Amino acid sequence: MEHILPAYSDPLFSIMLIIVISLIIAVATYAWGVYRQQKEAGNLLKFLDKFESAECALDTDQMPFEEHMFKPLTLLAKAFENAGEYHKAINIYLYLTRNVSNDLAKSELLERLGSTYLHAGFLERARSIYVEILRKRPRNPKVLYELGIVYETLHEYDKAKEIIEPLNLLGEETRTLEKFLEYSALTADRKHSTEEKLAALQKLLKEAPELYRPIIASLLQLDTRVAWENIDPERISEILDILWYLPNSQLDLDIIATNTQLATLYYAKGYLQKPAAQSGIFAIDMIATAKQNGFEEADLEFSYLCKKCKQSFPVSFKRCPNCMAINSVKVEEQIAKARTQTDHSLL
Repeated sequence: MEHILPAYSDPLFSIMLIIVISLIIAVATYAWGVYRQQKEAGNLLKFLDKFESAECALDTDQMPFEEHMFKPLTLLAKAFENAGEYHKAINIYLYLTRNVSNDLAKSELLERLGSTYLHAGFLERARSIYVEILRKRPRNPKVLYELGIVYETLHEYDKAKEIIEPLNLLGEETRTLEKFLEYSALTADRKHSTEEKLAALQKLLKEAPELYRPIIASLLQLDTRVAWENIDPERISEILDILWYLPNSQLDLDIIATNTQLATLYYAKGYLQKPAAQSGIFAIDMIATAKQNGFEEADLEFSYLCKKCKQSFPVSFKRCPNCMAINSVKVEEQIAKARTQTDHSLL
């Protein structure tokens, strides 16, 4: 008896079946993708709703959006941000993020929004934004770095240190950041004794000489004698303002007497009466020369330049307030008219 094969054993039928199944899978995949995209967009809108702010000055609620508005509005937001009008910049970034359809543009806007919140001091909002970005795109060194700054500013140094490993995996150089976080955690720690902090700071100074300025400032707060023992005669210009504003009670006259620059500096300051030779620091030498000729009205004023972004600030910093760079401060001195002595220290 001849066997009759089922119809589906026909090769043509099998091919057609495979094609139909493939089409079904493709349609289902597409539908799922559309669903996920819509759900993601809805989740983003719900997420952004948390950042509605009554202090935003621009009324964007009734503003219709068109694609050609994207670039001029981002430029306007950046201008507001640079001018320190963060609430206006935030309002524009929120408006654009809700209305643009391009995922890459949304991601970039969220980064700018997080950065604006960071500079404005809204640290928890910045943290939420950065965590949301990293949930979708974890391989983002800039966002990882700025999230670390948020944790650092919140004094959550353990969390800040957790950022180092993923940055290393992305090929970023993190030694300076690691040492800076070690310094920050050490100076903020209230559990260690003064002696333990002094030993740890001196050890860190040997390992990370780029932290010379902040470490010397911290040593002067803890123990004047130890601080003077670690002051490098070749790096006086880096801490000129700190030395200039030190009160008389914190001077080590034995060390000062053996160093021409220091002796000239404190003669110009008025703490020493014996004229000194030239220091090689123009402003100090001018004041010292004027003092030798009977002019007592000169003083020093300081400004602080970021060597990375070239922004200038009236007060010193460990991180640049503009670009967040570490150890980028350059002390710039100017001769000014003397004011009433207060013996106030920068420390």
